[in-house]
Order: sequence, then structure tokens, then C-alpha cells
Amino acid sequence: MRRLVLLAGLLVSTTALAVDPGIEGIKGSGGYGTAGCGLGSMLFNRQPGGVQILAATTNSLFGTQTFGITTGTSNCGPSMFAEGTRNFVEANREALAKDMSRGQGETIGALTWMAGCKDSREVGAALQSNYSKIIPSEKATSEEIANKLLETLKTDKSLGCQVG
Repeated sequence: MRRLVLLAGLLVSTTALAVDPGIEGIKGSGGYGTAGCGLGSMLFNRQPGGVQILAATTNSLFGTQTFGITTGTSNCGPSMFAEGTRNFVEANREALAKDMSRGQGETIGALTWMAGCKDSREVGAALQSNYSKIIPSEKATSEEIANKLLETLKTDKSLGCQVG
């Protein structure tokens, strides 16, 4: 117990030194040191040397690296959900466009599950009402469609999607 209190005190004191005093709160820089992404990268950024051991320990203690990689938070880049959605759109573009125009279908059900949304009917309705924004023309690339689709799922908080 004493070691845990000592470690927490050390973590807090070194964290105070690591955070830029001109910045409110802890914000990721988009980059990270050898410890990888997670809360440790947000606290210690790319500081070289032994501080990366503290960053790795912080990531391990709080499980923020695994969570960050999955959700695209904690300085870890695009989420697993977002990348899976991009791949899904590319592989199922025609069927997805057809289902989006109707507001229902198997691809919308699969997309709802992949993006961690609450209800496929609500997702279908949202995609149908935003169809012309998501797919503005036949010349739109799969990447453009995926970006606009993800934006729709992210901005409509009532869908409860887990895309990062």
C-alpha cells in the first residue's frame, strides 16, 4: 500500500512538471514517445529517457493504451471502429448506398453493430436523411463517403455510436 501511495505521489509530481503551464488541462500532442499512446503519452509527450518508463507505467496502471487504441482517444489516432467502418464502406459501397437510400437493410445493421450504435432503425433513418450529403455524386470516392458517414454518426449524439 505504501508503494502505491509513493508511486501515485511520484506520478502526480512528475505530471505537474510534464504539463505545459500555458495549457489548460492535459491535451495530447498527436505524437508520443517510446511508451506509445495512452494517458502516459498525454502527460509526458515525447520526453526522452527514463520518463518514458513512467509513461508506460501510467498506461499500464490505468489501461488507457488499450482503450485508446480501440476508441481512438488518448493520443492513439483513428479508432478501430473508424478504420473498420472505412474498410466496410469500401467493400460494400453499392449495397450500402442502396440500403442508405431505403433507410434499412443488412449493411446498415452491420454498420450499426460495427460502430457501436444503439439502434439500427435510428442509424438507417439518419443515413437516409443525410444520403445526399454522404454520397453527393457517383464520383465520390469510398474515402469521402466513409468520412461523411463517420461524421454523421459522430455528430448525431442520439445514435449513441462509439466511433472516434
